Amino acid sequence: MKGYVPGEQPVAGAAEKFIKLNTNENPYQCSPKVKAAIGRVVQSGLQKYPDPLATAFRIRAAELLGVDPDWILCGNGSDDILTIVTRAFVGTSDMVRFANPSYLLYRTLAEIQGAACDIINYNADWSLPAEFGKPNDWIRLAFLANPNSPSGTMVPPSAVAELASTLPCPILVDEAYVDFADTNCLSLVAENDKIMVARTLSKSYALAGLRFGYLVAQPHVIRELRKVKDSYNCDALSIAGATAAIDDGQWLNETRGAIVATRERMTAALTELGFDAVPSQANFVWCPHASVPVEPIYQKLKQAGVLVRYMRYPDCGDGLRISVGTDEQVDACLALLKSMV
Repeated sequence: MKGYVPGEQPVAGAAEKFIKLNTNENPYQCSPKVKAAIGRVVQSGLQKYPDPLATAFRIRAAELLGVDPDWILCGNGSDDILTIVTRAFVGTSDMVRFANPSYLLYRTLAEIQGAACDIINYNADWSLPAEFGKPNDWIRLAFLANPNSPSGTMVPPSAVAELASTLPCPILVDEAYVDFADTNCLSLVAENDKIMVARTLSKSYALAGLRFGYLVAQPHVIRELRKVKDSYNCDALSIAGATAAIDDGQWLNETRGAIVATRERMTAALTELGFDAVPSQANFVWCPHASVPVEPIYQKLKQAGVLVRYMRYPDCGDGLRISVGTDEQVDACLALLKSMV
């Protein structure tokens, strides 16, 4: 297997030389409440093991989401959640279904389990074919990134509910970018125990460096998933920081508003430059170009100190995925692009 290859991260000491718009990180500092909470944990000492179930976070998240704490499983980033779910449901010679193009880690997780990949290509308009919901005898788990990466598009909750009704297996709705979207699938979890929703604090809460994510599923599903997670998969610092983050709703609303406003302005500007910029529900924009090769653009931007993500898919062509940065970062990127297309 090839293994998952993350987006480029400049080495220590070189990061300040780049405008980093390649890994969908939040360009703003996290809530001050997060730093204060982490500081209190450090001050009290780290000699003891953390709470293995991240109870403080689950209690506060449950209040905000309108569920009970036993509907929530916490993980070391949402990638840990995806790993736990795959480990629980998928065995050797089973099959995992996911759409294409989408998050490349889904394939890696299936291959680790010795499972086959059942890949369903998106339609040209980024809608999901009805084939995604068709049963077969081998499929044990379906992944659906919603909003999707790299497109930033969404499958409506009503369509997700219909897929779940026909799939013979659980479906994990990966809502890593959902705080930038207009809708979500959280309410579907109570309607169908095959539906699970995974979220992360890496994007909207500006905590990619802290590593904290969670899953919402019905309690009998959560109970089984706990059996296969690592004993202490969330450390004391991440639990405290994550709990403080979700408690600061004002910070989230203000930061989300700033990113969405910049995203809309950025999408319009990229369209004016001739990119086929896809309207996004995430904190990035997918930018193929009908007449200009985009890989040389990616290289030129990098040479000029701007990192974006070049992605090529055998069945769907290539494009640039550009994260939404601050207005100043986006303006710098757009200025360079104007000289290249």
